[in-house]
Amino acid sequence: MGKRGSKPKGKVKIKWSSNFAYAIGLIATDGNVRGSGRHVSFVSKDREQIKNFLLSLSIESKVDKTFSGYKGAWAYRVQFGDVLFCNFLKSIGIYPAKSLTMGKLKIPEEYFFDFLRGCFDGDGCSYSYWDPRWKSSFMFYIGFASGSISFATWLQSIIAKFSGLYGHVSAHRKKGGENNYYQLRYSKYEAMKLARLMYKNKRSIKLTRKYLKIEKSLAIVHKHKGRVFTK
Repeated sequence: MGKRGSKPKGKVKIKWSSNFAYAIGLIATDGNVRGSGRHVSFVSKDREQIKNFLLSLSIESKVDKTFSGYKGAWAYRVQFGDVLFCNFLKSIGIYPAKSLTMGKLKIPEEYFFDFLRGCFDGDGCSYSYWDPRWKSSFMFYIGFASGSISFATWLQSIIAKFSGLYGHVSAHRKKGGENNYYQLRYSKYEAMKLARLMYKNKRSIKLTRKYLKIEKSLAIVHKHKGRVFTK
């Protein structure tokens, strides 16, 4: 009987927590499992995002720069091998070449909004403005983008299940006429409530610039005691 090889050792500790769920959200949006199924890659134009990714997984790894065709610019990249972690990601629904096909993921309810905060920091956005059509009407939106309609509608359904917020999914065409992408968007009071759920723990890991942008919008709403959402 031949000798068995040693079991692979994992770089990432696989245990659900606020930080771990945040990292899964980042991987679901801006990361991927490489085609071999043995390596995880994460790319971002934001150096803080890379730092947060490594911090949320409690690992150290080399950071290099690469030209991202998807982002159309130079970006930072982390890539590391971990067969056990890759197998875990596939077990919850994150596979290689997932961007157009990813669907529902297995995320514990307890950590869902930490996961969602990771999704937001990965492919989410917020914006606000004063609507000139009505006096004192301030518009505030939070959105999540995805190349997969299945993932966008799954995200919508789970947010609705856990918060009663429904949002709206719409299709958009990328510049150059390439594949569609889909946006799940929340407006006004729904956007406010969703922001509070994502940032319930003020000490949680987050991308500073996106957090401060939302805080600025919410400060305007609070200053007017909610009367800005009149239309």
